[in-house]
Amino acid sequence: MRSDIVKKGATRCAHRSLFHANGFGPDELSRPLIGVCNSFNEIIPGHMHLKSITEAAKLGIAAAGGTPIEFPAIGVCDGIAMGHTGMKYSLASRELIADSIEAVTMASGFDALVLIPNCDKVVPGMLMAAARLNIPSIIVSGGPMLAGRLNGRDISVSQAFEAAGKFAAGQMTEEEMANLEKHACPGCGSCAGLFTANTMNSLAEALGMALPGNGTIPAAYNGARFILAKLAGKVIIEMLKKDIKPRDILTLKAFENAITVDMGIGGSSNTVLHLTAIAHECGIEIPATLFDEISRRTPYITKLSPAGTHHMQDLEEAGGITAVMHELAKKDLLHLDALTVTGTVAERIEGAEIQRPDVIHSVDNPYRATGGIAILQGNLCPDYAVVKASAVAEDMLTYKGKAKCFDSEEDAINAIMANEIHNGDVVVIRYEGPKGGPGMQEMLNPTAAITGAGLKVGLITDGRFSGASQGACIGHISPEAMEGGPIALIEDGDIISIDIPNRKLELEVSDEELAKRRANWKKPEPKIKTGYLSRYAKLTTSASTGAVLKTDII
Repeated sequence: MRSDIVKKGATRCAHRSLFHANGFGPDELSRPLIGVCNSFNEIIPGHMHLKSITEAAKLGIAAAGGTPIEFPAIGVCDGIAMGHTGMKYSLASRELIADSIEAVTMASGFDALVLIPNCDKVVPGMLMAAARLNIPSIIVSGGPMLAGRLNGRDISVSQAFEAAGKFAAGQMTEEEMANLEKHACPGCGSCAGLFTANTMNSLAEALGMALPGNGTIPAAYNGARFILAKLAGKVIIEMLKKDIKPRDILTLKAFENAITVDMGIGGSSNTVLHLTAIAHECGIEIPATLFDEISRRTPYITKLSPAGTHHMQDLEEAGGITAVMHELAKKDLLHLDALTVTGTVAERIEGAEIQRPDVIHSVDNPYRATGGIAILQGNLCPDYAVVKASAVAEDMLTYKGKAKCFDSEEDAINAIMANEIHNGDVVVIRYEGPKGGPGMQEMLNPTAAITGAGLKVGLITDGRFSGASQGACIGHISPEAMEGGPIALIEDGDIISIDIPNRKLELEVSDEELAKRRANWKKPEPKIKTGYLSRYAKLTTSASTGAVLKTDII
């Protein structure tokens, strides 16, 4: 066993004495040592209940003959970090999570890992660590939040963000807003719609790194989640016995399956960043064009919040991700021989059926014939840009408007709240990419304010969008402004053309004029010059390569 390096032989006498100090006796040390990474904290609603999930996983490990050893991971609540300097740390925290798990695992000699995340950057961070370490690993999340209820309809945090725009537009009173905020998020779990956290927990299933139900069983369903966590604890011991490692599972076929499911359910645009980064840890390159190729052939068969009115609990009732995969397989869209933590995809989805056809449509009657995410290219984004097409209204799929440029999210949100943005505009938010932000902030505050105010505008950025964003919101524009990308050269009044069906994003300015502007462009001073974010800005790669940290820095 790998853990023999910390527990066997005369030279490990001191090591064993330290284990004894923790209460681990000789019998426990004779068993496999299973690291259990618990990302519990009291700031993220999706993580506040993870102590109980962790205890259930540890019971499963012990029952199967392993010794569970718990250790922590950090986490950032994107909702609470939204709209201020804190959001600059969100994406950057993904790398800290992966690095810290690597450090503890290598220092402790664990034989295998049970990884317990729930929210936006913790799920991909843990998957990145699993791929990097390549020891038997399984993901078991805390599950989605139940939708809130107000005035007879389901709501979630996205309505709370949109309330700011409605209030500014005079469409909502202060009392109505206060009532909404009390009901939008009723308890523990990752926010109830198909936002980034729930998308990534669902894709952990599609990748094969988590058990069925991981992405959809609500956090409030304690019994079902405890059973899932205990089963994950038992499964990791079987994986260890069979020597099934993450890179045996995380093959190109697995990533293609995950992208296909992502397109079928209309997941968060952030998955383009995260799947690319996880694949990078496996030594697999996923070009942006692959996302678009798969999107063009994959029908969009669920319409969950923010694109629709259904939430994750509805998807669970409808049969969950296994039912989605079973339906997509009818069009030969999945690699059924791909390995999961418990056999092949074919074995996993056998017998899975749609239980609520109002939630999961058939592949012959999809919401749209193509997938939920579109990859755009053009003179504004020579590398690529991303839009969650499933959350764009039909009349905004093609759009032209006049640019209104802002060099920070804060300036843009102030203009929106001051009613300075009008129908027919394209809001440009730049210098918010991985290097420029730094940290590639999510833009839910401006998109929610625009939606709440009922404005018909486009929004483009070298930053990114929350999975809760909706509308003609195009992010990940690469190269970013801080690297002198074309987005840095836009001027107020320029015409920007958005054509999602034809995958185009164009600035209607001549090449000669752009060349003049480029000659006059000067790289601005970094927004943050000290601490972790300063180092992150110097080491991160482009959004087009997953915004991962460079390793070849010499």
